[in-house]
Amino acid sequence: MTDVPGPPFHADHVGSLLRPRSLHAARERFAAGAIDAAELRAVEDEAIADAVRLQADVGLRSATDGEFRRETWHMDFIYAIGGIRKVEGEGTVTVRFHNADGDIEWRPAGLQVHAPLTIDEPIFGADFSYLASLVGPGRTAKLTIPSPSMVSARGGTAAIDPSVYADEEEFSQGLAAAYASQLRGVAALGCTYLQLDDTSLAILNDPAQRAALADRGRDAEHEHERYIRQFNAALADRPAGMTVTTHLCRGNYRSSWVAEGGYDFVAEALFGRLDVDGFFLEYDDERSGGFEPLRFVPPGKRVVLGLVTTKHPRLEDADQLKRRIEEASKYVPIEQLALSPQCGFSSTVEGNALTRDDQIAKLELVVRVAEEVWG
Repeated sequence: MTDVPGPPFHADHVGSLLRPRSLHAARERFAAGAIDAAELRAVEDEAIADAVRLQADVGLRSATDGEFRRETWHMDFIYAIGGIRKVEGEGTVTVRFHNADGDIEWRPAGLQVHAPLTIDEPIFGADFSYLASLVGPGRTAKLTIPSPSMVSARGGTAAIDPSVYADEEEFSQGLAAAYASQLRGVAALGCTYLQLDDTSLAILNDPAQRAALADRGRDAEHEHERYIRQFNAALADRPAGMTVTTHLCRGNYRSSWVAEGGYDFVAEALFGRLDVDGFFLEYDDERSGGFEPLRFVPPGKRVVLGLVTTKHPRLEDADQLKRRIEEASKYVPIEQLALSPQCGFSSTVEGNALTRDDQIAKLELVVRVAEEVWG
């Protein structure tokens, strides 16, 4: 069996990569006023060119910019949407992450919807054009952005000015229209591989997270269905020739996570109704549950098994990965399966607790195992 002609590929990755020291140093100098935005961008350009070479060298057919120009995987995009402004301090939510050594807390800035949502120029458009200029023949540039559900999940109804959108339905319509503009804009720049990253759906598999949602007055048993409708509305008129995937995880911050639980709770609606071409799924440890929910994946949809963790440097055993792929193939035909790390290596600028060499070894492992399984 040979690799598929288009994405997602049998060996793929989620998107973010560890920021090099040069980039961290440049950001510190920029924050201190020692360099200007043009000088910072030049350092970013050089780091991204190196990241594209790294992805080619390990044998990946897709390439991202590592999300090197962002602070986080989602909020840089969300704050760039017209009608949304950043809110610090009061009203922001503290997120508790877990790891083997205990818990850590992160309190990102919040948001407020103060005007109708618009995306007049494609967000990250110039960034994608630069990435595409670096990607050689036979490889595909991938743009990663947060799903529309993340705008809802991060803000909630309290963040929406009722004089702008009277109810959630009006807000969802406005959000879908803004995302449709984004898709048209990046397609015009040549984007054929778009990934919508999402934690809102996978987190709902955790009973504790659903209970917390219910405590805030939400319909926790059906919230995932609302997110799926919102997702699909944004994709309803997507450009021809664009492959759209989604990556679903349970949180990724400094090698820590928010939630746990298999995909069982959302599986039937998620796999059966979400109008994407493929699913990047977190499956690196027991937190992710078993493969049984994959029985709801319909023919033609790709499933990228995130069997290689980005949360610690220990390298997985190749034979064990093959056995897990074989196990998953009991529920989804093997020709619909692919392999990747379970998440990004640096969903936020801080990155996970790995080295560049660890990152390369894991990506090389993904490519090698994929070649041995699919040819």
